[in-house]
Amino acid sequence: MNSKRVAQETAKVLQDYLTYQAVRTILDQLSETNPTQAIWLRQFSQQHSLQDSESYLNALMVERKDLVMRIMTVREDLAERVLEFLPEMVRSGIDQSNLHYRCQILERLTQTPSENIENSNPDETDSSE
Repeated sequence: MNSKRVAQETAKVLQDYLTYQAVRTILDQLSETNPTQAIWLRQFSQQHSLQDSESYLNALMVERKDLVMRIMTVREDLAERVLEFLPEMVRSGIDQSNLHYRCQILERLTQTPSENIENSNPDETDSSE
């Protein structure tokens, strides 16, 4: 396993997601303060994928440098507020999820064969009744 590559890819996904959240935040703000600009940004965002934030920002740079600056500022602020808590939240979430699935696996492994048969066909009825 190449841990460095996984870390780089994870960081890229997180950066793209923070850019997406920054755009959502700005759209909410613009909807209240400048609806025309909000409509324009929403249409631009529908035409340019936010899944690759660098491509999105490069395309937006051609059209509206002011919005690029605003997105970068909001994205940076989000990163400062969120990244501090993220490592522990990710670890905790993975631990809880793994525990849940381990319990399900253990339950299925400890069922007797007759329980497995009865549980596999709950809609079928006994024809002798």
